[in-house]
Amino acid sequence: MRIWLINHYAVPTKYYPLARPASFAKYLMRMGHTVTIFAASTVHNSDLNLINDKELFKEDIVEGIHYVYVRDRSYSGNGAGRIINMLLFPMRLSRVSKHFEKPDVILSVSATPMACMKGLKLAKKYKCKGIAEIADLWPESFVAYGMIKVSNPLLRFMYAYEKNIYKRADAIIFTMEGGKDYIIEKGWDTAHRGPVDVSKIYHINNGIDLDVYDYNREYNTIDDPDLNDPNIFKVVYTGSIRKANGIDQLVDVAEALQRIGENNVKFLIYGDGGEKTVLEEKIGLIGLKNIEFKGKIGKDQIPYVLSKADLCLLHWTPTPITKYGMSMNKSFEYLASGRPILSNSVAGYDLIEKYHCGISKNIGSVSEYADCILRISKMPKDKRREFCKNARVAAQDYDFEKLTEQLIEVIIGSEC
Repeated sequence: MRIWLINHYAVPTKYYPLARPASFAKYLMRMGHTVTIFAASTVHNSDLNLINDKELFKEDIVEGIHYVYVRDRSYSGNGAGRIINMLLFPMRLSRVSKHFEKPDVILSVSATPMACMKGLKLAKKYKCKGIAEIADLWPESFVAYGMIKVSNPLLRFMYAYEKNIYKRADAIIFTMEGGKDYIIEKGWDTAHRGPVDVSKIYHINNGIDLDVYDYNREYNTIDDPDLNDPNIFKVVYTGSIRKANGIDQLVDVAEALQRIGENNVKFLIYGDGGEKTVLEEKIGLIGLKNIEFKGKIGKDQIPYVLSKADLCLLHWTPTPITKYGMSMNKSFEYLASGRPILSNSVAGYDLIEKYHCGISKNIGSVSEYADCILRISKMPKDKRREFCKNARVAAQDYDFEKLTEQLIEVIIGSEC
Protein backbone atom coordinates (compact mmCIF):
# COMPACT_ATOMS: atom_id res chain seq x y z
CA MET A 1 0.00 0.00 0.00
CA ARG A 2 0.98 3.63 -0.53
CA ILE A 3 0.53 5.35 2.84
CA TRP A 4 0.68 9.06 3.64
CA LEU A 5 1.31 10.15 7.24
CA ILE A 6 0.23 13.76 7.76
CA ASN A 7 1.52 15.33 10.97
CA HIS A 8 2.25 19.04 11.31
CA TYR A 9 5.25 18.47 13.62
CA ALA A 10 6.69 15.21 12.23
CA VAL A 11 10.04 16.41 10.94
CA PRO A 12 12.88 13.88 11.36
CA THR A 13 13.73 13.09 14.98
CA LYS A 14 17.19 14.65 14.61
CA TYR A 15 15.33 17.99 14.52
CA TYR A 16 12.43 17.29 16.88
CA PRO A 17 12.01 14.18 19.06
CA LEU A 18 8.61 12.99 17.84
CA ALA A 19 9.33 9.31 17.33
CA ARG A 20 5.86 7.91 16.63
CA PRO A 21 5.55 8.87 12.91
CA ALA A 22 9.11 7.78 12.13
CA SER A 23 8.68 4.51 14.01
CA PHE A 24 5.46 3.69 12.18
CA ALA A 25 7.12 4.57 8.86
CA LYS A 26 10.12 2.34 9.66
CA TYR A 27 8.04 -0.76 10.35
CA LEU A 28 5.46 -0.10 7.62
CA MET A 29 8.33 0.02 5.14
CA ARG A 30 9.75 -3.23 6.52
CA MET A 31 6.35 -4.77 5.80
CA GLY A 32 6.68 -3.70 2.18
CA HIS A 33 4.54 -0.55 2.17
CA THR A 34 5.52 2.79 0.64
CA VAL A 35 5.38 5.64 3.16
CA THR A 36 5.58 9.42 2.86
CA ILE A 37 5.50 11.75 5.87
CA PHE A 38 4.13 15.27 5.25
CA ALA A 39 5.16 17.87 7.83
CA ALA A 40 5.47 21.64 8.15
CA SER A 41 8.93 22.98 7.36
CA THR A 42 9.12 24.70 10.75
CA VAL A 43 10.66 22.82 13.68
CA HIS A 44 8.55 23.21 16.84
CA ASN A 45 10.18 24.89 19.86
CA SER A 46 13.04 26.22 17.74
CA ASP A 47 13.82 28.96 15.23
CA LEU A 48 14.79 26.40 12.56
CA ASN A 49 12.94 26.36 9.25
CA LEU A 50 13.85 23.62 6.77
CA ILE A 51 12.83 25.79 3.79
CA ASN A 52 14.41 29.24 3.56
CA ASP A 53 13.44 30.22 0.02
CA LYS A 54 10.19 30.39 -1.95
CA GLU A 55 9.92 26.66 -2.68
CA LEU A 56 6.45 25.31 -1.97
CA PHE A 57 7.86 22.06 -0.61
CA LYS A 58 11.09 20.16 -0.18
CA GLU A 59 11.70 16.40 -0.21
CA ASP A 60 14.19 14.63 2.03
CA ILE A 61 15.21 11.05 2.81
CA VAL A 62 16.27 10.51 6.43
CA GLU A 63 17.10 7.01 7.71
CA GLY A 64 15.36 5.66 4.62
CA ILE A 65 12.11 7.54 5.31
CA HIS A 66 10.63 9.87 2.66
CA TYR A 67 9.74 13.26 4.12
CA VAL A 68 7.96 16.12 2.41
CA TYR A 69 8.33 19.49 4.15
CA VAL A 70 5.61 21.99 3.31
CA ARG A 71 6.86 25.57 3.44
CA ASP A 72 5.44 27.30 6.48
CA ARG A 73 5.91 30.55 8.34
CA SER A 74 8.32 30.58 11.28
CA TYR A 75 6.92 31.55 14.68
CA SER A 76 7.81 31.79 18.33
CA GLY A 77 5.58 31.35 21.35
CA ASN A 78 1.84 30.67 21.22
CA GLY A 79 0.56 33.90 19.71
CA ALA A 80 -0.79 34.93 16.32
CA GLY A 81 2.34 33.70 14.54
CA ARG A 82 1.72 30.13 15.61
CA ILE A 83 -1.94 30.30 14.60
CA ILE A 84 -0.93 31.48 11.13
CA ASN A 85 1.60 28.63 11.00
CA MET A 86 -1.15 26.12 11.85
CA LEU A 87 -3.41 27.49 9.11
CA LEU A 88 -0.79 27.72 6.37
CA PHE A 89 0.29 24.07 6.52
CA PRO A 90 -3.10 22.53 5.59
CA MET A 91 -3.77 25.29 3.04
CA ARG A 92 -0.52 24.60 1.19
CA LEU A 93 -0.78 20.84 1.65
CA SER A 94 -3.55 20.74 -0.96
CA ARG A 95 -1.21 22.16 -3.60
CA VAL A 96 1.71 20.00 -2.50
CA SER A 97 -0.27 16.75 -2.62
CA LYS A 98 -0.84 17.14 -6.38
CA HIS A 99 2.85 16.44 -6.99
CA PHE A 100 2.68 12.90 -5.59
CA GLU A 101 1.11 9.64 -6.66
CA LYS A 102 -2.34 8.95 -5.25
CA PRO A 103 -2.25 7.17 -1.86
CA ASP A 104 -4.21 4.13 -0.74
CA VAL A 105 -4.38 5.35 2.87
CA ILE A 106 -4.00 8.71 4.59
CA LEU A 107 -3.31 8.72 8.32
CA SER A 108 -3.66 12.29 9.60
CA VAL A 109 -2.83 13.28 13.15
CA SER A 110 -4.80 15.69 15.35
CA ALA A 111 -1.74 17.82 16.03
CA THR A 112 -3.01 20.13 14.64
CA PRO A 113 -6.78 19.62 14.17
CA MET A 114 -6.67 21.65 10.94
CA ALA A 115 -4.00 19.34 9.50
CA CYS A 116 -6.01 16.32 10.59
CA MET A 117 -9.12 17.64 8.88
CA LYS A 118 -7.18 18.42 5.71
CA GLY A 119 -5.89 14.84 5.60
CA LEU A 120 -9.44 13.50 5.80
CA LYS A 121 -10.58 15.86 3.02
CA LEU A 122 -7.69 14.73 0.83
CA ALA A 123 -8.66 11.11 1.48
CA LYS A 124 -12.14 11.87 0.17
CA LYS A 125 -10.67 13.65 -2.85
CA TYR A 126 -8.42 10.71 -3.69
CA LYS A 127 -11.10 8.15 -2.79
CA CYS A 128 -8.82 6.37 -0.35
CA LYS A 129 -9.07 5.44 3.34
CA GLY A 130 -8.88 8.38 5.72
CA ILE A 131 -7.85 7.61 9.28
CA ALA A 132 -7.72 10.18 12.08
CA GLU A 133 -5.16 9.67 14.82
CA ILE A 134 -6.10 11.55 17.98
CA ALA A 135 -3.00 12.32 20.02
CA ASP A 136 -4.63 15.01 22.15
CA LEU A 137 -8.20 15.74 23.17
CA TRP A 138 -8.59 19.14 21.56
CA PRO A 139 -10.21 21.37 22.79
CA GLU A 140 -10.94 19.34 25.94
CA SER A 141 -7.31 19.68 27.04
CA PHE A 142 -7.57 23.49 26.75
CA VAL A 143 -10.48 23.39 29.18
CA ALA A 144 -8.70 20.96 31.52
CA TYR A 145 -5.61 23.15 31.72
CA GLY A 146 -7.63 26.35 32.19
CA MET A 147 -6.52 27.81 28.84
CA ILE A 148 -10.10 28.53 27.79
CA LYS A 149 -13.23 29.06 29.87
CA VAL A 150 -16.24 26.80 29.46
CA SER A 151 -18.35 29.93 28.91
CA ASN A 152 -16.26 31.01 25.90
CA PRO A 153 -18.57 30.94 22.82
CA LEU A 154 -15.61 29.88 20.65
CA LEU A 155 -15.60 26.56 22.48
CA ARG A 156 -18.85 25.47 20.85
CA PHE A 157 -17.31 25.93 17.42
CA MET A 158 -14.17 24.04 18.47
CA TYR A 159 -16.16 21.06 19.75
CA ALA A 160 -18.22 21.03 16.54
CA TYR A 161 -15.00 20.99 14.50
CA GLU A 162 -13.65 18.13 16.61
CA LYS A 163 -16.87 16.14 16.21
CA ASN A 164 -16.74 16.65 12.45
CA ILE A 165 -13.27 15.07 12.37
CA TYR A 166 -14.65 11.95 14.05
CA LYS A 167 -17.64 11.92 11.69
CA ARG A 168 -15.52 12.17 8.53
CA ALA A 169 -12.90 9.58 9.45
CA ASP A 170 -13.18 6.02 8.17
CA ALA A 171 -11.44 4.97 11.38
CA ILE A 172 -10.37 6.80 14.54
CA ILE A 173 -7.25 5.85 16.48
CA PHE A 174 -6.91 7.25 19.99
CA THR A 175 -3.53 7.14 21.70
CA MET A 176 -5.40 7.17 25.04
CA GLU A 177 -7.31 4.01 25.86
CA GLY A 178 -10.43 5.83 27.03
CA GLY A 179 -11.09 7.57 23.72
CA LYS A 180 -14.31 5.63 23.24
CA ASP A 181 -15.42 6.68 26.75
CA TYR A 182 -14.84 10.30 25.78
CA ILE A 183 -17.00 10.03 22.65
CA ILE A 184 -19.82 8.39 24.61
CA GLU A 185 -19.65 10.92 27.45
CA LYS A 186 -19.96 13.72 24.91
CA GLY A 187 -23.05 12.01 23.48
CA TRP A 188 -21.51 11.90 20.01
CA ASP A 189 -21.97 8.16 19.47
CA THR A 190 -24.80 6.74 17.39
CA ALA A 191 -26.46 5.29 20.51
CA HIS A 192 -27.06 8.89 21.59
CA ARG A 193 -28.13 9.84 18.04
CA GLY A 194 -24.71 11.29 17.35
CA PRO A 195 -22.68 10.89 14.14
CA VAL A 196 -19.86 8.67 15.44
CA ASP A 197 -20.03 4.89 15.11
CA VAL A 198 -17.98 3.56 18.05
CA SER A 199 -17.15 0.42 16.08
CA LYS A 200 -14.69 2.50 14.05
CA ILE A 201 -12.82 3.63 17.18
CA TYR A 202 -9.49 1.94 17.97
CA HIS A 203 -6.74 2.37 20.52
CA ILE A 204 -3.04 2.33 19.66
CA ASN A 205 -0.99 3.80 22.47
CA ASN A 206 2.39 5.46 22.18
CA GLY A 207 5.26 3.05 22.60
CA ILE A 208 8.93 2.35 22.28
CA ASP A 209 11.16 1.10 19.49
CA LEU A 210 12.99 -1.62 21.39
CA ASP A 211 15.52 -2.11 18.57
CA VAL A 212 16.70 1.47 19.04
CA TYR A 213 16.27 1.51 22.81
CA ASP A 214 18.32 -1.64 23.44
CA TYR A 215 21.06 -0.47 21.08
CA ASN A 216 21.33 2.86 22.90
CA ARG A 217 21.38 1.16 26.30
CA GLU A 218 24.43 -0.86 25.27
CA TYR A 219 26.38 1.66 23.21
CA ASN A 220 25.48 5.14 24.50
CA THR A 221 26.79 5.01 28.03
CA ILE A 222 27.85 7.83 30.37
CA ASP A 223 30.46 7.95 33.10
CA ASP A 224 28.62 8.72 36.34
CA PRO A 225 29.88 7.27 39.65
CA ASP A 226 26.43 7.46 41.24
CA LEU A 227 24.99 5.12 38.61
CA ASN A 228 27.62 2.49 39.39
CA ASP A 229 27.47 2.80 43.17
CA PRO A 230 26.07 -0.47 44.56
CA ASN A 231 25.63 1.06 48.02
CA ILE A 232 22.85 3.49 47.12
CA PHE A 233 19.27 2.88 46.10
CA LYS A 234 19.05 5.00 42.96
CA VAL A 235 15.72 6.80 42.40
CA VAL A 236 15.83 8.23 38.86
CA TYR A 237 13.66 10.93 37.29
CA THR A 238 14.10 12.05 33.67
CA GLY A 239 12.33 15.04 32.19
CA SER A 240 11.75 18.75 32.37
CA ILE A 241 12.45 20.72 35.54
CA ARG A 242 9.81 23.41 35.38
CA LYS A 243 7.44 24.77 38.01
CA ALA A 244 4.58 22.86 36.36
CA ASN A 245 6.42 19.55 36.91
CA GLY A 246 6.50 20.01 40.69
CA ILE A 247 10.05 18.71 41.12
CA ASP A 248 10.33 20.80 44.30
CA GLN A 249 8.29 18.06 45.98
CA LEU A 250 11.07 15.56 45.26
CA VAL A 251 13.48 17.87 47.09
CA ASP A 252 11.09 17.83 50.06
CA VAL A 253 10.92 14.02 49.95
CA ALA A 254 14.71 13.81 49.87
CA GLU A 255 14.87 16.11 52.88
CA ALA A 256 12.34 13.95 54.77
CA LEU A 257 14.38 10.79 54.09
CA GLN A 258 17.65 12.42 55.14
CA ARG A 259 16.03 13.71 58.32
CA ILE A 260 15.09 10.18 59.42
CA GLY A 261 18.51 8.80 58.56
CA GLU A 262 17.61 6.84 55.41
CA ASN A 263 20.91 7.71 53.74
CA ASN A 264 21.15 4.85 51.25
CA VAL A 265 18.41 6.35 49.02
CA LYS A 266 19.56 8.94 46.48
CA PHE A 267 17.53 10.89 43.91
CA LEU A 268 19.20 11.37 40.52
CA ILE A 269 17.41 14.00 38.43
CA TYR A 270 18.23 14.11 34.71
CA GLY A 271 16.90 17.06 32.73
CA ASP A 272 16.84 20.83 32.54
CA GLY A 273 14.42 23.70 32.95
CA GLY A 274 13.76 27.02 34.60
CA GLU A 275 13.49 25.60 38.12
CA LYS A 276 16.79 23.71 38.11
CA THR A 277 18.97 26.53 39.45
CA VAL A 278 16.42 27.51 42.11
CA LEU A 279 16.15 23.92 43.37
CA GLU A 280 19.92 23.43 43.37
CA GLU A 281 20.23 26.52 45.55
CA LYS A 282 17.58 25.11 47.90
CA ILE A 283 19.47 21.82 48.13
CA GLY A 284 22.65 23.70 49.02
CA LEU A 285 20.95 25.77 51.72
CA ILE A 286 19.38 22.70 53.33
CA GLY A 287 22.56 20.68 52.96
CA LEU A 288 21.02 17.68 51.24
CA LYS A 289 23.38 14.89 50.21
CA ASN A 290 20.77 12.49 48.82
CA ILE A 291 19.58 14.35 45.72
CA GLU A 292 21.52 15.60 42.73
CA PHE A 293 20.55 17.39 39.54
CA LYS A 294 22.61 15.81 36.79
CA GLY A 295 21.61 18.17 33.98
CA LYS A 296 20.36 17.40 30.51
CA ILE A 297 21.58 14.29 28.71
CA GLY A 298 21.05 13.05 25.16
CA LYS A 299 17.88 11.07 24.50
CA ASP A 300 20.08 8.22 23.29
CA GLN A 301 21.74 8.12 26.75
CA ILE A 302 18.49 7.75 28.69
CA PRO A 303 18.24 3.94 28.23
CA TYR A 304 21.67 3.43 29.85
CA VAL A 305 20.80 5.73 32.77
CA LEU A 306 17.49 3.97 33.39
CA SER A 307 19.15 0.55 33.24
CA LYS A 308 21.17 1.59 36.30
CA ALA A 309 18.14 2.80 38.28
CA ASP A 310 16.66 0.89 41.20
CA LEU A 311 13.42 2.84 40.85
CA CYS A 312 12.05 5.05 38.06
CA LEU A 313 9.88 7.99 39.13
CA LEU A 314 6.85 8.89 37.05
CA HIS A 315 6.14 12.25 38.68
CA TRP A 316 3.19 14.16 37.21
CA THR A 317 0.05 16.14 38.00
CA PRO A 318 -3.34 14.69 37.03
CA THR A 319 -5.98 16.68 35.14
CA PRO A 320 -9.65 15.95 34.34
CA ILE A 321 -8.64 14.30 31.04
CA THR A 322 -6.14 11.81 32.47
CA LYS A 323 -9.12 9.63 33.40
CA TYR A 324 -9.11 8.62 29.71
CA GLY A 325 -5.57 7.29 29.98
CA MET A 326 -2.04 8.55 29.50
CA SER A 327 0.48 8.14 26.72
CA MET A 328 3.62 9.91 27.97
CA ASN A 329 6.69 8.80 26.01
CA LYS A 330 8.65 8.73 29.27
CA SER A 331 6.47 5.96 30.70
CA PHE A 332 7.41 3.63 27.82
CA GLU A 333 11.11 4.36 28.31
CA TYR A 334 10.64 3.41 31.96
CA LEU A 335 8.88 0.19 31.01
CA ALA A 336 11.63 -0.70 28.53
CA SER A 337 14.25 -0.22 31.25
CA GLY A 338 12.87 -3.25 33.04
CA ARG A 339 13.04 -1.41 36.37
CA PRO A 340 10.28 -0.87 38.99
CA ILE A 341 8.20 2.29 38.54
CA LEU A 342 6.60 4.55 41.13
CA SER A 343 3.88 6.91 39.88
CA ASN A 344 2.69 9.61 42.28
CA SER A 345 -0.73 9.74 40.58
CA VAL A 346 -3.10 7.17 39.11
CA ALA A 347 -4.26 7.56 35.51
CA GLY A 348 -7.26 5.99 33.88
CA TYR A 349 -6.34 2.65 32.30
CA ASP A 350 -3.16 2.75 34.38
CA LEU A 351 -0.37 0.66 32.82
CA ILE A 352 1.57 0.24 36.06
CA GLU A 353 -1.47 -1.31 37.70
CA LYS A 354 -2.34 -3.32 34.59
CA TYR A 355 1.10 -4.92 34.32
CA HIS A 356 1.91 -4.92 38.04
CA CYS A 357 5.32 -3.36 37.44
CA GLY A 358 5.52 -1.00 40.39
CA ILE A 359 3.28 1.21 42.50
CA SER A 360 0.78 3.71 41.14
CA LYS A 361 -0.86 5.78 43.87
CA ASN A 362 -2.42 9.19 44.38
CA ILE A 363 0.19 10.39 46.85
CA GLY A 364 -1.07 13.20 49.03
CA SER A 365 1.89 14.19 51.18
CA VAL A 366 5.68 14.24 51.38
CA SER A 367 5.69 11.63 54.16
CA GLU A 368 3.48 9.30 52.08
CA TYR A 369 5.82 9.78 49.11
CA ALA A 370 8.84 8.92 51.26
CA ASP A 371 7.06 5.85 52.66
CA CYS A 372 6.32 4.54 49.14
CA ILE A 373 9.97 4.87 48.11
CA LEU A 374 11.16 3.18 51.30
CA ARG A 375 8.66 0.36 50.87
CA ILE A 376 10.03 -0.42 47.40
CA SER A 377 13.66 -0.05 48.52
CA LYS A 378 13.12 -2.56 51.34
CA MET A 379 11.10 -5.06 49.28
CA PRO A 380 12.48 -8.60 49.00
CA LYS A 381 14.63 -8.96 45.86
CA ASP A 382 12.29 -11.52 44.30
CA LYS A 383 9.39 -9.08 44.58
CA ARG A 384 11.38 -6.31 42.90
CA ARG A 385 12.52 -8.77 40.21
CA GLU A 386 8.85 -9.49 39.48
CA PHE A 387 8.26 -5.77 38.93
CA CYS A 388 11.28 -5.66 36.61
CA LYS A 389 10.12 -8.64 34.57
CA ASN A 390 6.59 -7.29 34.24
CA ALA A 391 7.84 -3.87 33.11
CA ARG A 392 9.78 -5.42 30.27
CA VAL A 393 6.77 -7.55 29.26
CA ALA A 394 4.73 -4.36 29.05
CA ALA A 395 7.39 -2.71 26.88
CA GLN A 396 7.26 -5.65 24.47
CA ASP A 397 3.50 -5.18 24.16
CA TYR A 398 4.12 -1.53 23.23
CA ASP A 399 7.05 -2.13 20.91
CA PHE A 400 6.45 -0.15 17.71
CA GLU A 401 6.84 -3.29 15.61
CA LYS A 402 3.77 -4.70 17.36
CA LEU A 403 1.94 -1.36 17.31
CA THR A 404 2.50 -1.14 13.55
CA GLU A 405 0.90 -4.56 13.13
CA GLN A 406 -2.11 -3.15 14.99
CA LEU A 407 -2.13 -0.16 12.66
CA ILE A 408 -2.26 -2.42 9.61
CA GLU A 409 -5.20 -4.27 11.16
CA VAL A 410 -7.03 -0.95 11.55
CA ILE A 411 -6.28 -0.01 7.95
CA ILE A 412 -7.49 -3.35 6.62
CA GLY A 413 -10.57 -3.34 8.84
CA SER A 414 -11.72 0.20 8.05
CA GLU A 415 -14.05 1.09 5.21
CA CYS A 416 -13.84 4.16 2.98
